[in-house]
Amino acid sequence: MNIYIGNLDYSVTEADLRETFGEFGEVSSASVINDKFTGRSKGFGFVEMANDAEAASAIADLNDSDLNGRTIKVNEAKPREERPASRSRY
Repeated sequence: MNIYIGNLDYSVTEADLRETFGEFGEVSSASVINDKFTGRSKGFGFVEMANDAEAASAIADLNDSDLNGRTIKVNEAKPREERPASRSRY
């Protein structure tokens, strides 16, 4: 299951997410989303867990919990929606 984590402190790393979610089961992947221009965290990330029951337990226990001083939002990630290509106005 792919899990969305929002309201992350900008100092949170992928290793922090692996450690936090690893307490609930095997973490297949963890990523913190960074701004492509500044390289700075955008304040959200994703964790992939192979076992849906472990992922559901992580979501239930970690939603509205504290991570590095911030109350994080944790829920099942929704599929990414296709956005229309931007058109130039000129």
